[in-house]
Amino acid sequence: MKEPKIIVLDIDGTLYNDYKEIMPLTKEALMKAQKQGCILVLASGRPASGLYYIASELEMEKYYGLLLCFNGSQIIDLTNQEILFNAPMTIEKAKKVLHHVKKFDVNPMVYKENNLYVEDRNAYMADHEAKLAGLNMIEVDNLEAYLDWETNKVLTSGQPEYLRKVYSQMKEPFDDLNCMFTAPFYYEYTMLGIDKAKGLDIALQKIGYNASDCISFGDAQNDISVIRYASIGVAMGNASDDVKKEADEITLDNNHEGIYHMLKKYISFI
Repeated sequence: MKEPKIIVLDIDGTLYNDYKEIMPLTKEALMKAQKQGCILVLASGRPASGLYYIASELEMEKYYGLLLCFNGSQIIDLTNQEILFNAPMTIEKAKKVLHHVKKFDVNPMVYKENNLYVEDRNAYMADHEAKLAGLNMIEVDNLEAYLDWETNKVLTSGQPEYLRKVYSQMKEPFDDLNCMFTAPFYYEYTMLGIDKAKGLDIALQKIGYNASDCISFGDAQNDISVIRYASIGVAMGNASDDVKKEADEITLDNNHEGIYHMLKKYISFI
């Protein structure tokens, strides 16, 4: 097996520990890997605004790093800020989702540029999402009526136990969308056929790489596609069981340098 040249990293629960920090040995290994020619890909459900400061901490703009945003529906080349791929939902489809989720005790959110649009700024997890993604929060009376732009995803937040009970009903009318948990308290909608693996494959083709060059790390449902896609798919020790069963390797958890230990196993100069 050839050594990986592309290192794909989910953020929350994977690259970040529980205190939203990159563990020191992991950071050192990632910097060393880039200096030896590896390319880092931050692969997240977050918008680009919630990834730039992480990319900057890792100096990814110097080493041809990529941002895979909104679970693969947008990909940005950090070297020149070029958007390599973008697949937003249509306005009509997003409005249908926003109309449907009114039936449930969830809080819808949509994105535009550096703004997060909500119907209640005090709703569960709204402030968390805005701060996490570095977005300005804007409150509007009715998102369905207000929306007049294509959005890469519609996010909903709700109490985890409640979401587990109703998610199948939330998904039921939308066979033409990807509907998934991205955290126990987040359930979201993106374009069908667009996930982290699809977005990554499109981006890698543009820069001359493919799945055989990849090692990927993740912990949640939205990471399964890229764990399957990569030559080496790694589940964090804190990953859910459905993620672990799809992985080639299971490493230590996000608080115990799981990424570092697996990079050391597969990359000779780490």
